[in-house]
Parts: sequence; structure tokens; C-alpha cells
Amino acid sequence: MSINLANNLQIEIVKHITTHTIKSIYPHYYPCGAVDFFLSHHNDKNIETDIENGSVYLCFNNDNETVGTVTIKENEICRLFVLPEYQGNGYGRQLLSFAEKIISENYSSIILDASLPAKAIYLKRGYISTEFHTIKTENGDFLCYDVMIKQI
Repeated sequence: MSINLANNLQIEIVKHITTHTIKSIYPHYYPCGAVDFFLSHHNDKNIETDIENGSVYLCFNNDNETVGTVTIKENEICRLFVLPEYQGNGYGRQLLSFAEKIISENYSSIILDASLPAKAIYLKRGYISTEFHTIKTENGDFLCYDVMIKQI
């Protein structure tokens, strides 16, 4: 397994990992309006900007297949996704450890927004929920998430 900085030629790969994971996993936790909100939030422009800023990393398995991605902005972990077919193999844990290591070089705490599917994972890793947010989306649906922090 390896984790490498993404480049501008890999925007479609990052977009695929992000959208495929959201479309496959999030409907089990969120209504349609919330899923659509996540998809629009993680749009091409945001991904492209993050890649240009050197904030996006890709995870590759031992067969050199791209299996996940993480975005690191200062002391914040964003857009951590592992393709559903590769979940349960430790790639998410490796991406999280990688991001924590990078952030710990310059900061004493890590912050992230935890979706419902990921909250339990972050709690097990020592993150503490500091805020709970609810956003009203289209069709009267709601998106709920926690802001979490971990002291390093």
C-alpha cells in the first residue's frame, strides 16, 4: 500500500472515489436531499482547487489500484473516502493515520467534520464531538454531522 500526493491528471480518480462512495454508502444513513448536498459540496471545482493547493492524497493497494483519498487542509482532515469494495481492509485506517501524522508535524490538534457513517470510527480513534450541525436541504430533508477534534 502507498499514499501519494494527487496531481491535476488525477482529478477524475478523486472525483470517482468521492462520488461513488457517497452514492453507495450515504443513502443508508441520509435522505436523498442530504446525499445530493454531499455530492454538490464535493464538486469538481472544490476537488480541483484542493489538488492545485497540494492538499489531496490518493491511496493505492499493493496491486497499484486506487482505493481511497484524503484531503488535508492545515489541521483539518477533509474528504476521507475509501471505495466501498475496498472498505474493511484497513485503507481508511491507513489514510487517517497518514493524515494525522502530517498534521501533527505542525499542529497540536486535528479537526474534522464527521458524517454519520464515519462518526463511530473517529470516536474509536480518540476524537471528541464538539459540535453537532443540522443543515436543511432540498425536499425538506436534513443533513446532520458532528465537528470532531483530537488533541495530538
